[in-house]
Amino acid sequence: MKPRTYYARSGLINIAYQVIGTGPIDIVYVPGWVSNIDLMWQNPELSSFLNSLAEIGRVILFDKRGTGLSDRVSDLSTLEERMDDIRAVMDAVNAEQAILFGHSEGGSASALFAATYPQRTKALITFGVFAKRRYSPDYPWAPTDTERQKVYDMIEANWGGGDMDLVSLAPSKANDSVFMEWLASYFRSGASPSAALVLTKMNTNVDIVNVLDKINVPTLLMQRTDDIDVKIEEGKYINKRIKNSNFVEFPGNDHLFWAGDTEPILTEMLSFIKELKPEKNNHVVSTLSTVLNVSIEDYERHLAHLSDDEYDKTKQQYETILKKAIAQFRGQPVKNDKEGYCAWFDGPIRAVHCALVIRQNIKALHLQTKIGLHSDSCQITSEDYITGDAVNIAQRIRANTKRNTILISQSVKDLITGSGISYLHEQELSLSSALGSYHVFEIDEQDFGSAADSTAPLAQSHSLLDSVLESIQSNLSNDQYSVDIMCTEVGMSERQLQRKLKSIANKSPNQMIRSYRLHKAKDLLSKQTGGVSEVAFKTGFNSVSYFSKCFKKEFGLVPTELFQVNYM
Repeated sequence: MKPRTYYARSGLINIAYQVIGTGPIDIVYVPGWVSNIDLMWQNPELSSFLNSLAEIGRVILFDKRGTGLSDRVSDLSTLEERMDDIRAVMDAVNAEQAILFGHSEGGSASALFAATYPQRTKALITFGVFAKRRYSPDYPWAPTDTERQKVYDMIEANWGGGDMDLVSLAPSKANDSVFMEWLASYFRSGASPSAALVLTKMNTNVDIVNVLDKINVPTLLMQRTDDIDVKIEEGKYINKRIKNSNFVEFPGNDHLFWAGDTEPILTEMLSFIKELKPEKNNHVVSTLSTVLNVSIEDYERHLAHLSDDEYDKTKQQYETILKKAIAQFRGQPVKNDKEGYCAWFDGPIRAVHCALVIRQNIKALHLQTKIGLHSDSCQITSEDYITGDAVNIAQRIRANTKRNTILISQSVKDLITGSGISYLHEQELSLSSALGSYHVFEIDEQDFGSAADSTAPLAQSHSLLDSVLESIQSNLSNDQYSVDIMCTEVGMSERQLQRKLKSIANKSPNQMIRSYRLHKAKDLLSKQTGGVSEVAFKTGFNSVSYFSKCFKKEFGLVPTELFQVNYM
């Protein structure tokens, strides 16, 4: 029986989730690539597997943003946003801590979550996980660019059809026409052709190699020996880098865990879960964090000519800008830093956006900043006292930075894929004899995101996408709302907004407006908050016929059909 679907709010995005079971342990299933939680229950193998897990705990499953039943206002989702979605769903069901079960790309997102939020991760379980999706000499098992291009071509030519070589995901089901037809339908219902292509291209750039040794929770890695999609060597590579992880290899070549012989997989998972020991209370948490270190170039010299009152006023303005920006992007000041102003963040994209806001706003004081960022292990106490390599390396990167420049380390760059943040060039810095050399990248001077105009009404959002969605939401019923108004409210030129939205959401501003309004309309109709014409006008459509046409194009049915279904 298909469980009820609920929605959790991740920012302004609705994340669809379902819950089965009532046991004392929470297990969050994080699916890979594309999913649809409703269609999962149409496959007997997958539904049976999930129901078996639910016998020992509460199983929580969801569709990531842009896929399945979740909002599709953006085709892209960064790993950081995927972590936000996991946390939003956990919060919605009051799961303070959970076991994460990640499949394929979902395993990569789960691994990053486990490293970043160890206090919320009871254990990590993965099946067919990869650390990278692009060949390199130090990771030779990943597909080459030529091999990935063949996948792109297949998606463009026949998304979800028989020519897409879905058999490679479940070779044991090659002659099972019912299963293969369901799988094709599952993928088609999970994402549009353009979204599937963009998600695949984004996965090509996933790189969590430097995250693996930061994971400090009990970990079970599982994979089939002859998996065609993700090579067995990848699982062994990951196993060597996650401390005290268990690696279990099963015979077979199916990449989908619910295809082939599933009983040994389920048995291994249940055994691992039952053997988990209660956690010890630890006042120090080791977590993957991104540290930002900022200083003012020749601070005292720039302020030397000021009177005492002017000096105090400028210093106060400087500190206010820093504190406001850090709070805006969910950062925490570092209390023990002695050089520069330091803060730590649970997401590298938020940290970079914070740096952009700080640089832009400090310029108004006629001061020049130097900012360095690094993602690494940190030890954090309950009093927010923080130590670790990330603090020291961020400080050294900042010390080697030119004025009005933001430098990020390789570890930050690896984790901001798909964010729209661009950089100019790479250089190698020798930080110290103890720390060695690090590859760093300079953030593009023009890459201000939502901070392009700090006086704009919505310039205080976490990101450009948040700013855009807040602008649309505040003008939801205004049928005169336009891209010009959006540009004014987010503080960005139309040309820059077009470029940035395309890179972070794969949509133009007009497409974003229409998509957000249609998803809000669907939500209102589902909640039976008014008739079709009333909902159309509430969401900024001044023509019911045009609203119906757009609605059918977006969701495959006219609004009256959805309205009638909800009243049956």
